[in-house]
Amino acid sequence: MTAVVLVVAKAPVAGLAKTRLAATVGAKRAAELAAAALLDTVDSARAVLGATVACALTGSLADAERSAELAETLGDCVVFPQRGGDFATRLANAHADVARRFPGTPVLQVGMDTPQLRAPLLTSALFRLREADAVLGPAADGGWWALGLQRPADAHVLRTVPMSRPDTGARTLGALHDLGLQVELLPVMSDVDTMDDAVTVAAQAPGSRFAQVMAR
Repeated sequence: MTAVVLVVAKAPVAGLAKTRLAATVGAKRAAELAAAALLDTVDSARAVLGATVACALTGSLADAERSAELAETLGDCVVFPQRGGDFATRLANAHADVARRFPGTPVLQVGMDTPQLRAPLLTSALFRLREADAVLGPAADGGWWALGLQRPADAHVLRTVPMSRPDTGARTLGALHDLGLQVELLPVMSDVDTMDDAVTVAAQAPGSRFAQVMAR
């Protein structure tokens, strides 16, 4: 399968990562959970047969929790910095940067907040992307956890979508439709933003690094 799985990630640095979760469990433990989530996500992406894994990263990996493990896991991925002042711009630019590196290749973008994500679901999303212009994975909080595009340049529509809102998913779907794209919806998944989210997701991913950190 010729495709790119793009992971958009923030270095899991204590005090900077998962600040809403940190209010409950503390900055260091929140960063440990973020690191585990990122490692689980990248492992799932790397398990997609034939796909190239890219990571658009912001923050200092050297200062992150589990930095050595993260560096090793990302060692055979294409890692590049995020560009832009706001999240929507950084997302659009990440797709554009991948398109320049891999012209003509479909891109499936995910975040690092769904450590329950596994390779079969990513593979299924990429197969669906063969028949559609785009795929969108709605999140339970009203956002979205995945965006796949046959033409990554179409991600420019994200610049007009307000992020981190209860209607972000609906607005993103509307923007894609306004562009004339045929969009297939993926299963709804839960992001990890709060302690309740973390408990739910850990139960969905037994044996994962994320679940192991939660168990502690």
